[in-house]
Amino acid sequence: MDKLAVDGGQPVREKPFPRRTPFGTEEIKQVTEAIESQNLFALPGNKVKRFEEDFANKYGMEYAIASTSGTSAIHLAVAAINPEPGSEIIAAPVTDYGTVAGLIYQGCVPVFADWTPGAFNMDPGQIERNITGKTAAIIVVHLFGNPCDMDAIMKIGRKHKLPVIEDCCQAYCTPYKGKWVGTIGDIGCFSMQQSKHLTAGEGGVTITNNADYAMRMGLFKDKGWESRGRWGPRAYAFLGLNYRMNELTGAVALAQLQKVENVVAQRHTLGELITGRIKDIKGITPAPVTPGGWHSYWLYPFTITGFPAERFVEALKAEGIPANWGYTGKPIYLCTEGLKKKRTFGSSGYPFDSPYYGKKIEYEEGLCPVAEKELSRVTTLELNEDWTTADAEDAAAAIRKVAENLK
Repeated sequence: MDKLAVDGGQPVREKPFPRRTPFGTEEIKQVTEAIESQNLFALPGNKVKRFEEDFANKYGMEYAIASTSGTSAIHLAVAAINPEPGSEIIAAPVTDYGTVAGLIYQGCVPVFADWTPGAFNMDPGQIERNITGKTAAIIVVHLFGNPCDMDAIMKIGRKHKLPVIEDCCQAYCTPYKGKWVGTIGDIGCFSMQQSKHLTAGEGGVTITNNADYAMRMGLFKDKGWESRGRWGPRAYAFLGLNYRMNELTGAVALAQLQKVENVVAQRHTLGELITGRIKDIKGITPAPVTPGGWHSYWLYPFTITGFPAERFVEALKAEGIPANWGYTGKPIYLCTEGLKKKRTFGSSGYPFDSPYYGKKIEYEEGLCPVAEKELSRVTTLELNEDWTTADAEDAAAAIRKVAENLK
């Protein structure tokens, strides 16, 4: 029997795993061109414009609107549908705060739909059960790079005449039944934060085929400045923010766009290899893949059912494996004071205590029991496209070693 490294045995891996190196000569070339132009402001520049055009073309969409972050990309989407204050928007319980912050700023109240057991994604039945007369939209999150059940969700959206916004921040170039996620709903949103498949350090992009949505998003990210570029007094059409991407970010994003499909393909290959190696291990459930979908593995998630999860991850780390337990630890409504304690604007608690809402909502333990239970058993591997097959083999071997020897 192999002695675990956590108990003083020899670790599976002593050499560090490859550090991700997403940037190279292509990014340097694009950034150099931007700097040499002596203009880093997007509106008279060409890097951001080209990125928007190329991104829309890659996704086969009419419009792509670049912005400053994934958070802003989702905020643009909510602003585009222009919900009434006090509206409810259904969202995923396990996600980054960026998924819901924008809707709160638009005066809307997030309502969380629990997971489908074993899927790490929203349960369509739970989405429909949470629809009320105040529901204005559905925001789905393709968590870890695994597509949601979009057929069922789109059917619900169309039945209730609700726009569907896709949070694809962890799911670039991810197929679901012949389409990439982000092109199935009414609006798709992406992040370019440092860890994402396509990264510019920060940045976001939102796509749609709806001309009215695109127009509102383009104005919203520029403070609603309707008269920009025209002679005469300024005119601001509505309340907007400055979410404009700059030319340096656009330059990096433009170079990254040429790489992203290869990045995703490599991560997919690595993730599928790990699944193949660990699927027979008792007490371990590999990363789920939605039927008709294809996982892009922003992280590699698996579930531990036969062992204390924290102890398992401690032992896995001792074997030299980059692993973490619990992802966010708790659902977003339990780890965000803006939700749990409604700390938002001054002492008001707006929009939760707004007369426009006129209801009471509490974010407490037990709200999404499936997500709460399964999140405590989730472990993630920090794989990246610079890993080799041998690296993935080591990660899988360490999982097996720990599972077979942990008391």
